[in-house]
Amino acid sequence: MGGTAGFIHTSLAVGAFLVWCQAQGGMRSYGPVFEEQPSHTLFPEGSAEEKVTLACRARANPPATYRWKMNGTELKLEPDSRYRLVAGDLVISNPVKAKDSGSYQCVASNSRGTVVSREASLRFGFLQEFSAEERDPVKITEGWGVMFTCSPPPHYPGLSYRWLLNEFPNFIPADGRRFISQTTGNLYIAKTEASDLGNYSCFATSHMDFITKSVFSKFSRLSLAAEDARQFPPSIKARFPADTYALTGQVVTLECFAFGNPVPRIKWRKLDGPQSSKWIGSEPLLQIQHAGFEDEGTYECEAENAKGRDTHQGRIIIHAQPDWLDVISDTEADIGSDLRWSCVASGKPRPTVRWLRDGQPLTSQNRIEVSGGELRFSKLVLEDSGMYQCVAENKHGTVYASAELTVQALAPDFRLNPVKRLIPAARSGKVIIPCQPRAAPKATVLWTKGTELLVNSSRVTITADGTLILQNISKSDEGKYTCFAENFMGKANSTGILSVRDATKITLAPSSADINVGENLTLQCHASHDPTMDLTFTWALDDFPIDFDKSEGHYRRASAKEAIGDLSISNAQLRHSGRYTCTAQTVVDSASESATLTVRGPPGPPGGVVVRDIGDTSVQLSWSRGFDNHSPIARYLIEARTLLSSQWKQMRTNPVNIEGNAETAQVVNLIPWMDYEFRVLASNILGIGEPSLPSSKIRTKEAAPTVAPSGLGGGGGAPNELIITWTPTLRDYQNGDGFGYIVSFRRKGSQAWLRARVPHAESLHFVYRNESIAPYTPFEVKIKAYNRKGEGPESLTAIVYSAEEEPKAAPYRVIAKSVLSSEMDVSWEPVEQGEMTGVLLGYEIRYWKDGDKEEAADRVRTAGLVTSAHVTGLNPNTDYHVSVRAYNRAGTGPPSPATNVTTTRPPPKRPPGNISWTFSGSTVSIKWDPVVAKADESAVTGYKMLYRQDSHSAPTLYLASKSQIDIPIPEDFTHAFVQIRVTGPGGDGTPAEVHILRNSGTSMMVEDSGMRPAPHVVVVTTNSLLMVALIRSLEL
Repeated sequence: MGGTAGFIHTSLAVGAFLVWCQAQGGMRSYGPVFEEQPSHTLFPEGSAEEKVTLACRARANPPATYRWKMNGTELKLEPDSRYRLVAGDLVISNPVKAKDSGSYQCVASNSRGTVVSREASLRFGFLQEFSAEERDPVKITEGWGVMFTCSPPPHYPGLSYRWLLNEFPNFIPADGRRFISQTTGNLYIAKTEASDLGNYSCFATSHMDFITKSVFSKFSRLSLAAEDARQFPPSIKARFPADTYALTGQVVTLECFAFGNPVPRIKWRKLDGPQSSKWIGSEPLLQIQHAGFEDEGTYECEAENAKGRDTHQGRIIIHAQPDWLDVISDTEADIGSDLRWSCVASGKPRPTVRWLRDGQPLTSQNRIEVSGGELRFSKLVLEDSGMYQCVAENKHGTVYASAELTVQALAPDFRLNPVKRLIPAARSGKVIIPCQPRAAPKATVLWTKGTELLVNSSRVTITADGTLILQNISKSDEGKYTCFAENFMGKANSTGILSVRDATKITLAPSSADINVGENLTLQCHASHDPTMDLTFTWALDDFPIDFDKSEGHYRRASAKEAIGDLSISNAQLRHSGRYTCTAQTVVDSASESATLTVRGPPGPPGGVVVRDIGDTSVQLSWSRGFDNHSPIARYLIEARTLLSSQWKQMRTNPVNIEGNAETAQVVNLIPWMDYEFRVLASNILGIGEPSLPSSKIRTKEAAPTVAPSGLGGGGGAPNELIITWTPTLRDYQNGDGFGYIVSFRRKGSQAWLRARVPHAESLHFVYRNESIAPYTPFEVKIKAYNRKGEGPESLTAIVYSAEEEPKAAPYRVIAKSVLSSEMDVSWEPVEQGEMTGVLLGYEIRYWKDGDKEEAADRVRTAGLVTSAHVTGLNPNTDYHVSVRAYNRAGTGPPSPATNVTTTRPPPKRPPGNISWTFSGSTVSIKWDPVVAKADESAVTGYKMLYRQDSHSAPTLYLASKSQIDIPIPEDFTHAFVQIRVTGPGGDGTPAEVHILRNSGTSMMVEDSGMRPAPHVVVVTTNSLLMVALIRSLEL
């Protein structure tokens, strides 16, 4: 027996030594910790890739070795196998569905223990071809709804669907009339039209990681029987399931589509809760992004048209994969101690939790108790060391948490935590001397002063963890104090010297104060202390230390003197109220004094806003009183906002003024059928406080409309039509669901009113067609709104005219007169207003060259009632035909009889030449050679001269019948710019320009501009005159 016991003791000591060495060594050993784990993998059948890689990498010291399991059975990784390890990754060459499809786990091990990874599935994606069988043709009455079945071929994973019409790539667009279910692939047409005739094919696409594959079905022909123009109510054909299950975080999609004539509109609502902001609605689809448990409930889709409505309901049920709330972590525990580990996971359904040790299932045995998410050890032994995992799982998934347990046995060791060598203490104070050697199991501790063994007394306390506490210290307590620690592994001790100093005292304590928000204050605090030590001051508010660097300038120290610790408070706020504690502290002791600061300010936010007694225009609000912040509440304000506006607005209440002692009030003048949030604000003499949290969203009850639609008008359209338009009523004034318009109209002067109902709030016009409606007939029109609760008031009566027709009469006595070579004036007698079938907008002049067709005519339009027009851009010396028509919004009327006009020949192209000038006192005389018109040019009837003193002055126009002109000039004349051109029936010719400079005397320079078309400068100097002539062609 003795030998056996000795062997056990020796092995325990060796194990403890190894644990100690590992703890002290520079490279700590530890068990495997996964850094990368395998993920679910989809491998497309027929892929050009020749391998699949499942990743696995673990951090460990010593490095980990790896194994793999498939469907719970360990894989044999032989040299010629299709399975091989690359580091920790599993590489599968030439994967085959029959052999390799399954669940895989990585197993990582080293000398410290073993862990298993999460499970990862390897699945094979595929998409087969559609059946080769011909699809039956479909015949339906035009105007009815029809459905085409897709019947997709076998596949994995899911598909996306489109439909072809007649040929690729003519894909059918998703609009309100047609819908393609992404659940079944079926195509729905709510109301068939003639354009739907053709051949239809279902086009299915599979998206498998890096491969996309598409197949399409045989075509099915749609033919239509004679149109059925009758309207019929909606009938929902594409229905979402009665129960739709989804996981948190996923996108949930519900489909709903109906047949009907007119094409129904789809609305969505949640029957047992508010609509989520995560909704993305596009009529046939309701999508909820990142679904959560708050999205659970019953949903309804409503299909509605002018003939009725149909509804369908179903539930969304949200589940969740397991998710850790509390997990285990690496733990070092003493041999012989107890340990409790806990793992807690959320999920729906509720997850079950099991445990693994070194990759193997762990169950209750001897000292170990396993109970769901709890694992308990009694009296740990070294063999309990290893890698542990808790595994939480439900039908939606599995999560793993890993930790390493290290059981240690150590002799007492003070090298990391020795007793402090010099231990200062304050006279009459208290000192605490810890004794914290590293030891496993926990060491037994004794204390001595010198050679005296210390025991518990009125001034001496040795705690259960070995800490020594001395109280009411005096000078006689100075000396050496030694802590002795011992366990079955060995013993050790550590010594410190106690030194006694003078105590710290507060000599001037802070005083309590009462101030208003925004005011300043200084709290005083002075202290005395042992002069051999440094003194520091700290301040705390309600026992929380004040951080001066993060106080936003509200707190600062008032003095730099060591014995003064005054606190200055600037621009005090409500949050600065409380108990302030000043602490004067040295390394051996401290002294504290406190004072209370009261900051008065506007009231705090009221709480618990509750809405009840909800009517169509009023609700009853109640709330609980908030903090008055040391100043009585005088009154309350109530604000509200709607979903249409994020701005809070003050509401009318009953009573109008809500006294400060009230906790309920009625809110009035609300909009019926509107979503509201409410909040309450309190005020006192110091101002209005912060608002309460918003109430829950409520919707007021429905009521009949109270406002008539605005913007009533209309007109235009096709013959025999009356178009009535209005401004769609805003959501604020609809007052209820099922909103629409009732239009009343009658011919002006008749008695009976016709009425038409126009559904949908977005509607903005109504078209009445009747063969008996004459053009531009005045109608009296009025409009009112309706909803499910009734009809609203009617608008004022407006006059709206039926569609116009083109004018029936033509202008007459059309006269066209050539003005210049490229212009003419046209005048005419207007059409009689009695012959108009609409509002005359003006006249259209058409003109075309002799020999051209009228269809090629150029056109000029006038506006209003003018009866003449000036036409430009004509060709010179050309015969034109001219006609005039009246026009209105419906088009142009018949033409007048055409009249003829011939434009004049163009003016001579040659500018005046041989320009000369002489100065005589206050006159300059300018001469030039006469211009003679050629046979194809119009006659010269005179000349125009544009005279300008300088480049900044206004020009003066002179007319001359001969080739000479005298121009008066001022006495200080120095220079001038002159342009000369011919004029006649064909207009003005090309100008010649001269620039004249005068020095003194009289002289002359002649420059022939006609012979030198390019711009140039000639300078001639005599003893009396400097002249510069710049000749160039310009347009006036």
